[in-house]
Amino acid sequence: MKRLIQYLPAALVVLAPVFGSAQQVEKIDTAMVSKIKDEGLNHSKVMDILSMLTDVHGPRLTNSPGYKKAANYAKSSLELWGVQNVHLDTWEEDFGRGWQLKKFSLQNLSPVYFPVIAYPKAWSPGIKGTVEAEVVYLDIKKEEDINKYKGKLKGKIVLFSLPTLVKPGFKPDATRLNDSTLLQMANADISESFGGRRFQAPTEPQRLAYLKWDLCQKEGAIAVIEASPATRLEDGTLTVSAATVPYPAETPFSKRVSAYKADVPKILPQVVVAAEHYNRMIRQIEKGQTVKLELTLETEFTPSAPGFNVIGEIPGTDLKDEVVMFGAHLDSWHSGTGTTDNAAGSAVMLEAMRILKALGVTPRRTIRIGLWGGEEQGLLGSRSYVKRTYGERLDKSFPYDSIQLKPGAEKFSVYLNMDNGTGRFRGVYLQGNENVRPIFRSWLKPFNKMGASTLTLQNTGGTDHLSFDAIGLPGFQFIQDPIEYSSRTHHTSMDLYDKAIEADLKQNATMIAAFAWLAANRDSLIPRK
Repeated sequence: MKRLIQYLPAALVVLAPVFGSAQQVEKIDTAMVSKIKDEGLNHSKVMDILSMLTDVHGPRLTNSPGYKKAANYAKSSLELWGVQNVHLDTWEEDFGRGWQLKKFSLQNLSPVYFPVIAYPKAWSPGIKGTVEAEVVYLDIKKEEDINKYKGKLKGKIVLFSLPTLVKPGFKPDATRLNDSTLLQMANADISESFGGRRFQAPTEPQRLAYLKWDLCQKEGAIAVIEASPATRLEDGTLTVSAATVPYPAETPFSKRVSAYKADVPKILPQVVVAAEHYNRMIRQIEKGQTVKLELTLETEFTPSAPGFNVIGEIPGTDLKDEVVMFGAHLDSWHSGTGTTDNAAGSAVMLEAMRILKALGVTPRRTIRIGLWGGEEQGLLGSRSYVKRTYGERLDKSFPYDSIQLKPGAEKFSVYLNMDNGTGRFRGVYLQGNENVRPIFRSWLKPFNKMGASTLTLQNTGGTDHLSFDAIGLPGFQFIQDPIEYSSRTHHTSMDLYDKAIEADLKQNATMIAAFAWLAANRDSLIPRK
């Protein structure tokens, strides 16, 4: 039976006895926390797990062969450790096609040879055989410029974007949070917004971009090449995501089809090139040189199918119907091996499960792991799981007054997530939930000397804890040192195993295991907003 819950002050008073008081004195099982720390810090397997997810099974594009192999590896590992009810949790809706790159190379043959730093976009179609073709630069800044290229693109490779400004990198790639930044976070007020995507009138650049794509398609171009954005990265690092499916800017998002869908309109092969190499080709053309490229692009699509997550649990004892959950997204983009985004999080969660099973714990509440698919396409895996298991918010425009919860939500305690790179945990984003501050403050004490002591009311967005938080369930993400995440590894070709920091991942897995154990054994559920 579904129930419509309205989160109003009166309702919160009624629910308070159910979910417990945040002011109760927290009981810390220091002996168990010490055992968890010893196992997690001195007998860790987290880097072995990470290497399997990345070096062996990465990248893990949703529904790709790599993703399926990684999911099966996670499943078999959990079963080997003695985790129960391990299964592949299929979404209720079809995701779309899988995709993998079979063979790729891009060479500049003239006016001078050089191998081009490049990577195809995900779900890009391939090209039969190896082709040599002249390059045309679309120097289009206004709609009237399009006419200059009609009849000139057939059989050509097109440089689609304008030159990219590359600036010297004066800021360090890798950083850790300093004390002043952490203090500012601790003192911050809640800043949270709700609501669905609002309609925005099409901009002129959007209209022009569609006209350019339409021109390339109709004129018979072989492939489209774009520059990797240098607003965040340079030095040959590529930011690569999904292939572009051109639509007129006025087309509603509900009417658009993503590149991974089986019914996607025909699109051109698409490749992203390092900004420095892209700019070099443009300068060659502007100097009157004929640029010729050799392109090999072989891709493989797998049939359209539902997506799936990996779920497993350690059953509880006297409170086994109540659930403590932790997780991370297993899928990744494809130009690297998805190490910091987010094999690091998945490896930490698997290691946390291994730690608990190695210690032979018998928690009061059930401790459950979720490794999510489709996060990169919009939190699809975790949203589906939450909708099927706990409920949904019927009207995305309002935070609480249209939440329809299922009976399982009454037995849900907390969800803990990791998805901000390899950096060590420094504290917790409270998601505006002041009621959990004293609880997490107590739980952080055993880790204060490891640099984890900050609590902020702020929210960090864009990842799977939001699927739980959206329907009022306690869902949290940890504050992490940024390391190279935003500057070098997030969605890039350099998101590789070597970018992971072993000591940080050991600490994170240990903290997840400890938090899960403490949540599973406290007298009451974690309080809600």
